[in-house]
Amino acid sequence: MDAGSGAGPRPGRDRLDVPSSGARAPVTPWARFSAWLECVCVVTFDLELGQALEKNSICYLSFPDSHSGCLGDTQFSFRIRQCGGQRSPRTTDDRLYNSEAPLSLQKESAHYFGYVYFRQVKDSSVKRGYFQKSLVLVSRLPFVRLFQVLLSLIAPEYFDKLAPCLEAVCNEIDQWPAPVPGQTLNLPVVGVILQVHVPSRVDKPESSPLKQCGQENLLPTPLVLTSVHELDLFRSLQPVLTHVQTLWELMLLGEPLVVLAPSPTVSSEMVLALTSCLQPLQFCCDYRPYFTIHDSEFKEFTTRTQAPPNVVLGVTNPFFIKTLQHWPHILRVGEPKMSGGLPKQVKLKKPSRLKTLDTKPGLYTAYAAHLRRDKALLKRLLRGLQKKRPAGLLTALLRRHLLELTQSFFIPLEHYMASLMPLQKSLSPWKTPPQIRPFRQDDFLCSLEQAGPQLTCTLKGDWLGLYRRFFKSPHFDGWYRQRRKEMAHKLEALHLEAICEANIETWMEGKSEVEVVDLVQKLREKLVRAQGHQLPVKEETLQQAQLYIETVIGSLPKDLQAVLCPP
Repeated sequence: MDAGSGAGPRPGRDRLDVPSSGARAPVTPWARFSAWLECVCVVTFDLELGQALEKNSICYLSFPDSHSGCLGDTQFSFRIRQCGGQRSPRTTDDRLYNSEAPLSLQKESAHYFGYVYFRQVKDSSVKRGYFQKSLVLVSRLPFVRLFQVLLSLIAPEYFDKLAPCLEAVCNEIDQWPAPVPGQTLNLPVVGVILQVHVPSRVDKPESSPLKQCGQENLLPTPLVLTSVHELDLFRSLQPVLTHVQTLWELMLLGEPLVVLAPSPTVSSEMVLALTSCLQPLQFCCDYRPYFTIHDSEFKEFTTRTQAPPNVVLGVTNPFFIKTLQHWPHILRVGEPKMSGGLPKQVKLKKPSRLKTLDTKPGLYTAYAAHLRRDKALLKRLLRGLQKKRPAGLLTALLRRHLLELTQSFFIPLEHYMASLMPLQKSLSPWKTPPQIRPFRQDDFLCSLEQAGPQLTCTLKGDWLGLYRRFFKSPHFDGWYRQRRKEMAHKLEALHLEAICEANIETWMEGKSEVEVVDLVQKLREKLVRAQGHQLPVKEETLQQAQLYIETVIGSLPKDLQAVLCPP
């Protein structure tokens, strides 16, 4: 994190670094802190030295660039690749969290999330007349809503009281319980109690599982967050509502997209809103809510010697219009403007109309959507605005529409994938389980006539064409690999259950010592995998498998028993 010599934006001397997470015992200092955050940074901008010599991406990402003109307090977020593309080894706690968290909210091993609170105010004591400083929370958790609220509580306090206040906050966070999926937690900080629900895989989509746990005993009354990760989807997508289906398709297909916005706030919220359109599906492509020309990956993303990468890129510098002109999809949005009805909508424009200077708001793309626009959705949103319905209801309406659209697309895929699983009755406890059958795209497409998305979705369009393009996308590859892995684990778990339900003593009759020892080794391997939370098996099955191992070993000669169970 240390800034280079003579740099512009640099971590201030009052920066408080906290050790990043690693393999620690619960009593290790900062262990609880590290379950939530990697570190806290204070970054000061030096107007006199400027930015020319700075090499540290995180410093640049902590400040709006000169085109944004942000005065006052500004909040936004970024996502950055770990230095050198390395992956941090996951701790036991991280693996346990990821095994229970939704795929879209898992901790990443190769990227950090940065949550920024930036203040720029006039200050006559500074030579150039402005005070500019950012407080940044760096985490592997994509809990954008929680960390935004946390920053809104601690940053103003910090700017007034500086380092002692920040150290006290870090000590408070180090007392927080770990983020365990499925639990509702009370998190005290600066005299406020934040009450949050950590999402889990078993939560139903769009459910609100937050329960008022023990509020009557809490003083002050908790500040309840309905979500740790969801932003106001309607507000973020309001300039592009007429094209929300086209954008949903672009996200589904993992298409390269540039979002050029007037500020890091609009940029980061638009990118996060777009990438959340596929939830609960994991977004398998790269995305950068805020990206600058100083980023270490600038050359990688702007090269014209190869096809644009599968990235959703949020930028504020118009210079990107020139450097990324070869990208197939560019979304230019202005400041959100409300005028009675729906906000002013960007228009669909051909890429040839893209101008290097003074590019007007619009979605510049040659892509033709496969599905027709849902006019009923727009009418409901407009009616809600006219009747001044709460913003939360409009966001819920939009989120439900996108959820149902994603589910309608994936239900046929899930049904077909399930048909590739061997039947449970075909499993023999003493034979290698049969293989999962391969995914044949033509067979799947043929199945759509009887079991396609038309059963759950009223939208008309070229669904077959959309599926064909989806098969070539990173999201199909990511979804298929994850589902096949889950099915392989399920098959192995069913095989272990079949073994535990069989009569082990009957099987052992007439078997050679080599065969018996082989069974012991295989059962032990299955137990190790199951106990490592890789196989979905019941505790009784594990106990039965252990009992079988002891029974089998007990039937062997003493010398072999000593080999299999050394003292």
